[in-house]
Formats: sequence, C-alpha cells, structure tokens
Amino acid sequence: MKQALTLLLAGAGALLSGCAGIDAASSTPQWDARFGDAVRAAMARQRIHPGGVNPEQVRGIDGAAALQAQEQYRKSFSAPAPQPSAFTIGVSGGK
Repeated sequence: MKQALTLLLAGAGALLSGCAGIDAASSTPQWDARFGDAVRAAMARQRIHPGGVNPEQVRGIDGAAALQAQEQYRKSFSAPAPQPSAFTIGVSGGK
C-alpha cells in the first residue's frame, strides 16, 4: 500500500512538472497583438464624416414652433390625467 501511494505521488509530481513548463502567455501572441481591433474598427465605421466635414446645415424647425412644442410637452406632465371611477366600467365617457 505504501509503495502504491509513493508511485502515485511520484506520477502526479511528474505530470504536474510537465505542465509547469507550458507558458500560457506565450501561446497567444498573435491574438494579443490584435486585441481590441474589432472594437476600434466598429467605432470608426460609426462616424459619418471622419474628417469633420459638414457640407450642409442641419435641417430642423423654426424657433416659434419649437418653443410651442416644448411648452406643450412640459404641460403634459403638469397635471395627471383624471382617473375614471370604478363605478363607470363599461359606460362610455363621451369623449
């Protein structure tokens, strides 16, 4: 029994010493050199004009219409919509 345990431990030690020589960092130098290239390429493709050229002005709405739209938007949050009573289920509200 003692001899079997000694052989088992010796075999395990030999196995582990063989694995210790493998360097994980040196097995992927080609991948490490290009790490992040896909992300940088995708970000570069999302730019319409990489040089910053702006040939046309941005088209939008005039100031008066924008002000009115913004005020209507703000007013929509000032008062909550009235909640119907629980007793009016199935009855038309007339709107």
